[in-house]
Formats: sequence, C-alpha cells, structure tokens
Amino acid sequence: MKIFGIAGYSGSGKTTLIERVLPQLLARGLTVAVIKHTHHDFDIDRPGKDSWRAREAGAAAVLLASDHRTAVLTEHRDMPPSLDELLAQLPRCDLVLVEGYKREAIPKLEVHRAETARPWLFPDDPNVLAVASDVDPGQTVHRIDIDAISQLTDFIIDHALSRPTS
Repeated sequence: MKIFGIAGYSGSGKTTLIERVLPQLLARGLTVAVIKHTHHDFDIDRPGKDSWRAREAGAAAVLLASDHRTAVLTEHRDMPPSLDELLAQLPRCDLVLVEGYKREAIPKLEVHRAETARPWLFPDDPNVLAVASDVDPGQTVHRIDIDAISQLTDFIIDHALSRPTS
C-alpha cells in the first residue's frame, strides 16, 4: 500500500482536488481509499436505530453491513486512533489518499487558494513536496496549477510513500 497526503486549511479545496484526481487514478488501474480527518464531531448513526442503541448501551464498535457497503462505528472515548491504526483497518488497496493530518510525517501536497487568505504550510513542513495552488507562492517549492489534474495525478503516483501491509 502507498500513502500520500493532501493538506491545507479548511476551504482550500482538498476534497475537490481528491474528487477530481480519483477518476484518473482509477483509470490507471489503481484501487484507492481515502482517509479524511475532521476536527468536527460527526455521526452517521441515527438515534433510536439498533446500531445507535448498541453504541449507547456501551458497545466499543458496531459494524453495519448491507449488500452494498459496510461501516464500522468505533467509539474512541477520547483516545483518537493514530494514522497507522486507521491504515491497518482499510481493505487491501494500492493507494490511500490522506486528507488532513497536517502534522503527519508523510509526503504531502499542500492545497492553497488565494481567496482563503490563510498562510502557507510548506515553509514549516518538510513533508510538503509541492503545492497545488491558484497563486505562485513566490518561494522555492514546486508549484502545480490546481486545475492541472493529470499533472497532479502523476505527482501523487510518483511521490506516494510505500507502507508495509499487514
């Protein structure tokens, strides 16, 4: 399995970039998974449903299964899992795109849009190998136009880090 990070501030276009790159990765025959980190609490469960009731009763995890997909709802109880623990939970795939996890020591592409008026990450993060941006950072970092999807796809494939599979 290989991993590659897509990092940037909220509103910079990380998810949109992943959404645009995924079809090109799939067209090249890769099986791709995405891990998305969020700072917001979320729940895909609904109060009153059996899975919600099991979690409320104290289950550490509930696995929902249908003919089309599965989801594992794991209660972390203030002990968030590490990126390595999350990677170990994924099914076999060729590449994992990791959205967020700005502080992880993995190769990353910084997504940056001028309109967000946020600072650059790359000067302080040696794991940022390039920036996908609509503006020139004016420094010595490789810049790829945010709309150059084929070039961004090539860059991700060429710079993804191989990780041992368990």
